[in-house]
Amino acid sequence: MAVTIGSDCVACGACADVCPEGALTIEDIAVVDAGKCVDCGACIDECPASCISE
Repeated sequence: MAVTIGSDCVACGACADVCPEGALTIEDIAVVDAGKCVDCGACIDECPASCISE
């Protein structure tokens, strides 16, 4: 199951920068490609807005 991005995302790109699979892209908010996400949690730890959850 891929991570979920909350509506309080500020689209800073920190999560996309640390994703080893390239599963996150930045639009108005971060967007997760569930097919690429391996649930490693790197994005959760990196998010300054604490808006990413499993």
